[in-house]
Amino acid sequence: MDTTTFNFYLTIILVVGSLLFLIILWVKQRKHIEHLEKQLFTAENKLHEQQVSELDYKLNPHLFKNVLNTIQSHAYQTYHSLDSLSSVLDYILYESRKKYVTPHQEIAFALSLIEIYRVKLSPLFELRIKKQIQDNQPLFNQRLMVPLISIDLIENAFKHADLQSPNSFISVTFIFKENTFSLTVANKISEKAPLKKERQGVGSDLLTKRLDLLYRDNYKLDKFVEGDVYIAHLKIDLLEHKAKMLTAR
Repeated sequence: MDTTTFNFYLTIILVVGSLLFLIILWVKQRKHIEHLEKQLFTAENKLHEQQVSELDYKLNPHLFKNVLNTIQSHAYQTYHSLDSLSSVLDYILYESRKKYVTPHQEIAFALSLIEIYRVKLSPLFELRIKKQIQDNQPLFNQRLMVPLISIDLIENAFKHADLQSPNSFISVTFIFKENTFSLTVANKISEKAPLKKERQGVGSDLLTKRLDLLYRDNYKLDKFVEGDVYIAHLKIDLLEHKAKMLTAR
């Protein structure tokens, strides 16, 4: 074998060897990266669970206090609110500790909560409750809803609505169709400036944090004013959320 041929084969061997070395190195690095990604995913899940747990701790006493204050301030009507109060307390004490509930459960809870807040209203006050529920949808009875996710929008309507004007109103609309949950709450804004408190409510901040942590880009929350009417709209794509949950397993 002459020198030229030898050098040619030697070059091929070196090139092939280098390629094999690079491939082996890439495979090892890829495995290392996948391992780090799994560790990061596990750490993120633990962090989210801890954050959600902390939020729930702040949220439940806040809701519980508001409900009791409403009942106490209208004690003469409590008899008609006992059934709703029982349902609400059961939900707060038991279901709210779970990471997810069904859309059916969350809507039923919200309706009971509205019945409790109804005691604040004059019999002539216009409270509109609308439901467009496709209860035959596959996800309607699956645990995909974050418990107590609807209370902030409902509480704010009763807190800031103009309850005295003859043309005032509160409107609450629940929609569940095409495996998507929607809640729209509207109310006429009170002309009276709200009293300033040393400690402002935490509901709005908690709602956004919980939605960001658990639904990320699978929800949309809009709050805006049209004339003297405040409107809040929450929409959650539960089908997309479930798909991502299954992918993450």
